[in-house]
Amino acid sequence: MSDGPGEVRRGLDGVVADTSAVSVVDEGSGSLLYRGYPVPDLAASRSFEEVAYLVWYGELPDERQLADFVTSERESRDVPADLLGALSRLPLTCHPMDVLRTAVSFLGAQAPLDGESDLERSIDLWAKLPTVVAAEQRRRRGLEPVAPDKGLSFADNFFYMCNGSAPDAELARAFEVSLILYAEHGFNASTFTARVITSTGSDIYSAVTGAIGALKGPLHGGANEAVMALFEKVKDPSEVDNWLAGELGARHKVMGFGHRVYKHGDSRVPTMRSTLATLASRSPEGTALMAVYERLEEQMLQSKGLYPNLDYPSGPAYFLMGFDIPTFTPIFVMSRVTGWTAHIIEQKANNALIRPLSTYVGQPLRPVPPRPAGR
Repeated sequence: MSDGPGEVRRGLDGVVADTSAVSVVDEGSGSLLYRGYPVPDLAASRSFEEVAYLVWYGELPDERQLADFVTSERESRDVPADLLGALSRLPLTCHPMDVLRTAVSFLGAQAPLDGESDLERSIDLWAKLPTVVAAEQRRRRGLEPVAPDKGLSFADNFFYMCNGSAPDAELARAFEVSLILYAEHGFNASTFTARVITSTGSDIYSAVTGAIGALKGPLHGGANEAVMALFEKVKDPSEVDNWLAGELGARHKVMGFGHRVYKHGDSRVPTMRSTLATLASRSPEGTALMAVYERLEEQMLQSKGLYPNLDYPSGPAYFLMGFDIPTFTPIFVMSRVTGWTAHIIEQKANNALIRPLSTYVGQPLRPVPPRPAGR
């Protein structure tokens, strides 16, 4: 018995659900493109603010457009005091992604019902999320939040809110590169979640809240945290082979490797790997970590034919930047909210309710039996 005809594609593997002009993995070059531009080229030459503008508006900004855009973001960084008060009452046993999800829902409940466009709401969320993420990392360290500095760039301000001081230029640039690479990636699980919610006619805050829930999972955004857990277990390249044999023998998934879209390597990885290598060269701890990274990368390709995905270099990169491991996925949100909201706006512009069919495999039609006597 079936709800409808057609082949079952579990996980919607290979199913084309809609059209999009936001991003694509180009078949010819194998590169991820944002609005037609290769992402490695954007990461090499543009700021995160410029790339965010591109994702939303479809074109790179000129000097005046960028200045106005940056001003809008910086003026929107403050969050309501009652939001931080509410978040401070959440238990430290919950994950920071739970806190971030709650924050977006809280902001949505306070948002005006009219008077703002979804693009304006998108920029406002993008500006406020780093303030929440930094405050939450400090809360877990027993520290008071640091208010945003509107004179600093997006990247510099986040470090400032986390640590009370801005980073050096090399560290800030490494962080910007990671944000650019994470900003958008087609109909991934969290983006598709946002589009499904949007297709029902729901609001942008509900869609982003749902997307955060999807990104929390270790098979999606949470993989960057799981990758770092790996590096906490394996401290020396001489330990890699035995550790990997044990994991593969137990049929455990090695996080940070393989990708549904990329079959011959994630096009974002070379840029992030290079960034990681630069960070690693700054300390003996980083040098040791990089040696393990390279050995595991080599052995996974040799034993399983699997290439790293973006989470493999980004996890240790965030660790070397000084961020706490539970903060890695919230940082991902700070970037990906640009892509999510671009898709939400695109979905609303040409909406159709997303409602797939399923093939029924339960009991066939049968009569309801008589109620037993005495009941």
